[in-house]
Amino acid sequence: MSPQYNLTVLISGNGSNLQALIDACASSALPNTRITHVISNRKAAYGLERAAKASIATSYHNLVPYRKRHPQTPEGEKAARIAYDADLAALTLGLDPRPDVIVCAGWMHILTPDFLTPIAAANIKVINLHPALPGEFSGAGAIGRAWRAGREQGLKRTGVMIHEVIAEVDAGDAVVTEEVPLKEGESLEVLEGRIHEVEHGLIVEGTRRALEKIEK
Repeated sequence: MSPQYNLTVLISGNGSNLQALIDACASSALPNTRITHVISNRKAAYGLERAAKASIATSYHNLVPYRKRHPQTPEGEKAARIAYDADLAALTLGLDPRPDVIVCAGWMHILTPDFLTPIAAANIKVINLHPALPGEFSGAGAIGRAWRAGREQGLKRTGVMIHEVIAEVDAGDAVVTEEVPLKEGESLEVLEGRIHEVEHGLIVEGTRRALEKIEK
């Protein structure tokens, strides 16, 4: 009998990539795989409704209460983030079943070593979707920056990657990548639509490859 793989998915918004994973788990695209938990850092994230419709347990974990407990200084912000990430790790490690892979699918919060170190110690892999190619347009607003580079600097292509998460933003080893051509005269909205279509396929492929590396 094949082993059952468990995923925890971290989201912040619409959850269209979460939906791609839900659909893949219900098909042969991700065999013997189920999403056992979805965590959102935003209460109004539509992805939480998608999870509920698929009977997937959810948690809401927001940074604001942590900020309120600390002074509004750079030091206070750092302390809030340390506490937030440590509690996020504790929440994740307390899940039953524990995930084999954590998938960041539009998760708009930079994960620090306070999360990553205990998760790595538990031998859980963390992967992230980023709408750019390795070494290009790390951080927020990647699609818009690539679009502007196409218009202003003649850049011919951007892309999407699924990569392993390390402390440095969007700098972990790529699991899988796909180039997306930049088209002359195309609006940012149209480019965003094309990139999101690529994301939906690539997040499934990246998750499949990450699971393949796990020995159960």
